[in-house]
Amino acid sequence: MLLHPQFNPVALSIGPVSIHWYGVMYLLAFLQFWWFGRQRILAPAPLAGQGWTVKQLDDLLFYGVIGVIVGGRLGQVLFYEPAYHLQHPLTIFAIWRGGMSFHGGFLGVLLAMWLFARKTNRQWLEVTDFIAPLVPLGLAAGRIGNFINGELWGRPADPGLPWAMIFPAVDTLPRHPSQLYQALLEGLLLFVVLWFYARRPRPRAAVSGVFLVGYGLLRWLAEYFRTPDEGIFGLSYTVSMGQWLSLPMILVGIGFIVFAHRRQP
Repeated sequence: MLLHPQFNPVALSIGPVSIHWYGVMYLLAFLQFWWFGRQRILAPAPLAGQGWTVKQLDDLLFYGVIGVIVGGRLGQVLFYEPAYHLQHPLTIFAIWRGGMSFHGGFLGVLLAMWLFARKTNRQWLEVTDFIAPLVPLGLAAGRIGNFINGELWGRPADPGLPWAMIFPAVDTLPRHPSQLYQALLEGLLLFVVLWFYARRPRPRAAVSGVFLVGYGLLRWLAEYFRTPDEGIFGLSYTVSMGQWLSLPMILVGIGFIVFAHRRQP
């Protein structure tokens, strides 16, 4: 059995300015997006990523950062903690404390990519197909940030499980380190699948569809090891808020894949 290290959430303090590990993880997420995006753009034909420029990648990252931060925070406020933030409205802006919803950030990025597509005269699905393989490692970084903060802990686990972990800030029960499960599943595993799938030209919407189905299924699985969030539907150990929000992703993703291969074999 392991004990959570109870990291100091502040990575560095310079006078009155504090840099939190959660913010560092977001910075790493954006940096890896840019680096792997360059690899896709500079890869020799016929590998996917042709037709994009590094300048467009820079603009895409700017739009994505805004979408992630605004959408992720609003998603956390509206989907998971509406009552608390209604009573403490100033905490809505305290993003350095953690508390960013993936599904909210996802919707924010979709809107940002739509705006980018309009600006550059590209099709929206062309943009989402390009960015889909660049997202999972960023999600992994966010989950590691959750682990460092000691938040989003897992459900109680068998004490005999070698990696069962006690989170002293919560209680003395051995729990699943579900943040690390999600980092490995929705992060590393999904990245490997998408990176190799997207290396070859695919019908438009196919890569986006694989991302939606892959993330939705892996998040659905991970929720069985994570203590459910109360959410707007109340606390449920049967179908959690994260699972409810992932279900539309799975269905839309299947629709994208079917559309892609029927219309563009």
